[in-house]
Amino acid sequence: MVKGSFTDESFWSVQIDRLWKARIIDGYNLLPKLLPDFISKVEIIEGDGGIGTVKKLSFTKDINGNGFVIEKIMALDMDCYLVKDTVINGGLIGPRLISYSFEHKFEKISDHSTLVKLTVEYESSDEYPLSVEEQNLLIVRMTGIMKAIEGYLHTHPTAYV
Repeated sequence: MVKGSFTDESFWSVQIDRLWKARIIDGYNLLPKLLPDFISKVEIIEGDGGIGTVKKLSFTKDINGNGFVIEKIMALDMDCYLVKDTVINGGLIGPRLISYSFEHKFEKISDHSTLVKLTVEYESSDEYPLSVEEQNLLIVRMTGIMKAIEGYLHTHPTAYV
């Protein structure tokens, strides 16, 4: 087993408050509407949206043999725009990974742009760290979600104000 981590940074041409509200606060409602070919539904299994909340994302197609991912919010700081989710079932849990988590840190760049820093921590089920290709697959999925949200916010300028 190998513990590892990697990071990625992306810039979004949306105000930090709007991006945070759309992605983190209301993502469970918004994502199935924006990505119906990928996410069929998001359910809150336990909690009120704060630390300890457990969410289940159901996919339209299996990912690594799983049609879902169950995440638990481990950290949520509304003032610092930071959230950390740990995958507790589904997703990439299985033959390749024992555990993994995503931390998103939003930073204001200007009145209309935001930097999002993504940190992924994982523990592999074998003696090999994730390859660059495997890391990029996770980054591409997160980036795709953010692109959909950015597009929605651009076409709906009064949403999440």
